[in-house]
Amino acid sequence: MIEMFNVWKTYPNGVYALRGINIKIDKGEFVYVVGPSGAGKSTFIKLMYREERLTKGKIFVNGFNVERLKERQIPQLRRNIGVIFQDYRLLPNLNVYENVSFAMEVIEAPKKTIKKRVPEVLELVGLKDKMAALPNQLSGGEQQRVAIARALVNNPAVIIADEPTGNLDPETSWEIMELFEKINFRGTTIVMATHNKEIVDTMKKRVIVIKDGKVTRDEYRGGYSYED
Repeated sequence: MIEMFNVWKTYPNGVYALRGINIKIDKGEFVYVVGPSGAGKSTFIKLMYREERLTKGKIFVNGFNVERLKERQIPQLRRNIGVIFQDYRLLPNLNVYENVSFAMEVIEAPKKTIKKRVPEVLELVGLKDKMAALPNQLSGGEQQRVAIARALVNNPAVIIADEPTGNLDPETSWEIMELFEKINFRGTTIVMATHNKEIVDTMKKRVIVIKDGKVTRDEYRGGYSYED
């Protein structure tokens, strides 16, 4: 599903964000990306959906050669990827239904398909009764569920989540992680950058550790620690 071959990323100020990354993530895997702040985790995540461009190497996501895509082809890549952020990034003037349906409208899905699919996804995340609510009428956990529904609505092959529980209390964080488990069980590949030690240590998924721009550990059923 995702392959990186000798991936380097250098920023214009000369900072090396990633140094020679080689990773393969198979379809249906659930992978945590951990490491200290500034280690390169966010860059690693952003390269997958071409929010950032690599300096050297190759990245393939669901059959797309990411770096060689022309600008007009990038939306095709992103239709295959659902991205979830720590700060939700909901549109404040749209209600729950509209926030989720917007993701289908931008790819010009038929109205009939949208009307059928959006309630299905909102039911999956437990928000079918909140379709008319605005984001500011929801709790943080509910807002994150809307963000997850929006990421899911186009049936992506991959979900990429950057600190999705970072703004949530522990109980709500576990509810969100149970939802991710359900999504993964249905066959969606999940790659999640996180600082949540308890979740990583408890859930025992594959763990990729990035320090100083390098992969220092890649372990199945791994724990959070990134200390040498």
